[in-house]
Amino acid sequence: MESPPGGTGAREVEDEPVLLAELKPGRPQQYDWKSSCETWSVAFSPDGAWFAWSQGHCIVKLIPWPLEEPELSCKACERKSQGVRTGVRGGGGAKEKTLECGQIVWGLAFSAWPAAGAKEQDRRPAPGRSCLILATGLNDGQIKVWEVHTGRFLFGLSGHLDVVRGLSFAPNGSLILVSASRDKTLRVWDLSRDGKHVQVLSGHTHWVYCCSISPDCSMLCSAAGEKSALLWSMRSYTLIRKLEGHQSSVVSCDFSPDCALLVTASYDTCAIMWDPYTGEQLRTLRHIPLHPALDHGSDVRASSLRSVCFSPEGLYLATVADDRLLRIWDLELRTPVAFAPVTNGLCCMYFPHGGFIATGTRDGHVQFWSAPKVLSSLKHLCRKALRTFLTTYQLLALPIPKKMKEFLTYRTF
Repeated sequence: MESPPGGTGAREVEDEPVLLAELKPGRPQQYDWKSSCETWSVAFSPDGAWFAWSQGHCIVKLIPWPLEEPELSCKACERKSQGVRTGVRGGGGAKEKTLECGQIVWGLAFSAWPAAGAKEQDRRPAPGRSCLILATGLNDGQIKVWEVHTGRFLFGLSGHLDVVRGLSFAPNGSLILVSASRDKTLRVWDLSRDGKHVQVLSGHTHWVYCCSISPDCSMLCSAAGEKSALLWSMRSYTLIRKLEGHQSSVVSCDFSPDCALLVTASYDTCAIMWDPYTGEQLRTLRHIPLHPALDHGSDVRASSLRSVCFSPEGLYLATVADDRLLRIWDLELRTPVAFAPVTNGLCCMYFPHGGFIATGTRDGHVQFWSAPKVLSSLKHLCRKALRTFLTTYQLLALPIPKKMKEFLTYRTF
């Protein structure tokens, strides 16, 4: 395989992802709901110190990271035969927590809660000190917010009329939370103002599967059971544009770390990378069957995508599809560079500092895979730094060579 053009620091992945650990739920609780055991969401806290796992049966596990030792090893796989037990793990003597949510959990999102000032402590639901919180989206339309270090329930948010399928906190620590629901709406909440309901975003005609706020907090993307995704302004809460190009339901979306790219994944077996500022399609990644010797799936048609996410440095994508594969894609190439067998995969998430990918399955399991850690080139770092504060239009207006503009706007694919 040829080296990627542009010299941005991406490289061919020589080793397949290694299964580092697998966690399974303990004894299932008895509920009447049919869809009660799936791991619909997994999440790492922004600082990488905690992992949240919706293991099914209305339970969320909060697990200090790393699981066992400073570096995971295959010995951690021994945990997969046991339920997750309370114990001291990770740094600082933190303990695993079990959150009894009372409803099936569909969405998870972490955020830091800044320390309250002296005048604010009485009216804030969280302690006066800074802490970490977790929002959980539930089957009955409720959102429950928890303090991570204590496992204490803080407060609930009511307003949605159906399943809260996705949650996304503004990355700037403002405590703005966006929720996506099967009631076909998105809702914006301000947790710094006692969970004040800020806005209802209407425009989808089907269930909303997920939402993602851009790293600079200027845009919001939402994906529903439609052939298009919607892009919203986080400043005015108005629709910017409709992204049309998929042939089936769009079910997952994510922004690149520099905000210059947006990726959407669909049941049409494709992931599309967009320029969110112009709405232009930059690349389509097609999930085609592998060589029979490598293909872990038996149904060639079952390649519907379930989840997509960017790597922390912005050089790779991870996707989970119904063909029982986790794929890792190099953005500079047209084919995936690594595969791992993930049966009944529903979601995937990169560790914030790279090196690991977590996947959740329909059986309630979560798996941790090795992922390539790349030393980004100076060229890529310069582009990433510029794109964090310059839009595509601003770059195109600069008096610089055309080839440089193409590179900075990701037109060199």
